[in-house]
Amino acid sequence: MYEQQILKILNDAGENGLKVAKIARHVYNDCNTLFEPHSLEEIHKAVLAFLMKNAKSKDPLVEKLQWGVYRLNTNSNRVCQLIMQFDEDNQQAERKSAAPSVDLTLSLFEEQGY
Repeated sequence: MYEQQILKILNDAGENGLKVAKIARHVYNDCNTLFEPHSLEEIHKAVLAFLMKNAKSKDPLVEKLQWGVYRLNTNSNRVCQLIMQFDEDNQQAERKSAAPSVDLTLSLFEEQGY
């Protein structure tokens, strides 16, 4: 349910990884809305389950560094593809924000040629 958010957060965290509680807090802040509230406990359980499941698979997406600390497994082919996808998304967002916006609002104080 929160896979994309978890993977993006771990990608942003880098090689040092993050504790499960911090990952859960970031996911909670990303997903919680006024109209669709989620409990932090529910999200923490889902994050922990995702991390544990994906740290023990044959080609793990995440690796456990120490007790409660996880990071992306950079040796995984799937992770390399995800990192490239995240980089492309970031570049597209930067291009959109860098494009100059045109001010189409009308001024109340400009002289009108009547």
